[in-house]
Amino acid sequence: MEKFILIPDSFKGTMDSMTLCGIMEKAIRKHFPEAKVVSLPVGDGGEGTVDSFLYALGGERIKLEAAGPNFEPVDSFYGLLDGGSVAVIEMAAAAGLPLAGPDSNPLDTSTYGVGQLILDAASRKVEKIVLGLGGSATNDGGCGLAAALGVRFLDDLGQSFIPVGGSLEKIRKIDLSGLHESLAGIRIVAMCDIDNPLYGPEGAAHVFAPQKGADKDETEVLDAGLRHLAERFRLDLGSDPAFLPGAGAAGGMGAGVHAFLGASLERGIEVVLDTVGFESRAQGADLVLTGEGKIDRQSLRGKVVAGVARRAARLGVPVAAIVGDIGDDLEEFYEAGVSGIFSINRVVADLDTARARSREDLYLTVDNLMRFMKRMKKDQ
Repeated sequence: MEKFILIPDSFKGTMDSMTLCGIMEKAIRKHFPEAKVVSLPVGDGGEGTVDSFLYALGGERIKLEAAGPNFEPVDSFYGLLDGGSVAVIEMAAAAGLPLAGPDSNPLDTSTYGVGQLILDAASRKVEKIVLGLGGSATNDGGCGLAAALGVRFLDDLGQSFIPVGGSLEKIRKIDLSGLHESLAGIRIVAMCDIDNPLYGPEGAAHVFAPQKGADKDETEVLDAGLRHLAERFRLDLGSDPAFLPGAGAAGGMGAGVHAFLGASLERGIEVVLDTVGFESRAQGADLVLTGEGKIDRQSLRGKVVAGVARRAARLGVPVAAIVGDIGDDLEEFYEAGVSGIFSINRVVADLDTARARSREDLYLTVDNLMRFMKRMKKDQ
């Protein structure tokens, strides 16, 4: 009996990873109806990450009210996996751009609600928390999250307050003594696929704050605040995460969760592969089908196709990458373990037309690959 592993990333703005898995499986079963098909849709840390893990592993979706990015109550959620020992939290569920509204500004938004999600998970005695850093409306360096967990931020008068992006420079001392005891012993892993530092020309504010509603002057204020926060990390916590790869993720949340909670910052695909137990699931597979919307040299670092290929290569399992657009200089993908790269774009078309055709074209591309595979097996 044939065995297939499906582990695609989403095609941004076109199909999520769960939809991709469903279409791929349909095409596979047309030719191999008795095959074992294992679907492991990939979440990138943003919206859909929790659902992707629950789809792949099963578990429980925990619903609760939390503070939104403007401190308003919102209906939020996270996932419990592995019998309740692992929690998966996407910060977008409490601090995401869609929750913030069109007039929001990262000077004012907060990650406080994300801390509430973490605290609820900790109260359930989880051993590990996977935190997706993506899709945020915030630039507070994770201070809101920390405040929800018991960290105190003191101003010039020694008064406690909850910092937001525009008030980071008011912090005169960070006090961890009130950090909630339920967090002790929990391993926290943050999923981040960017290398940006906390501050500076390539930092969280300058690169991402304009996408969240900040103008040029406001961006300078935000960057200065993150620079000040980095100094407080060094002076008060003895931590210097500002230039760790991923420190600038999600408005400085990467640096924040490392400094406040000792979280590790890891590539999203590596976290996914470890959490779903890729090696054990892919053992003995005939083919791994992965993919993403565009494959190019940038995809080599931290992206899904390259990460999957490297793991599959250790098992001797061939990998087919199903993608939208194909860039140049792909030799390194083949060296990483990709056996073949196949575009679903069957005709020359503009973006809107390509998106409208994408589901049918994906099906036909996998169908074509299965026909070839079936014939090869027949001829063996």
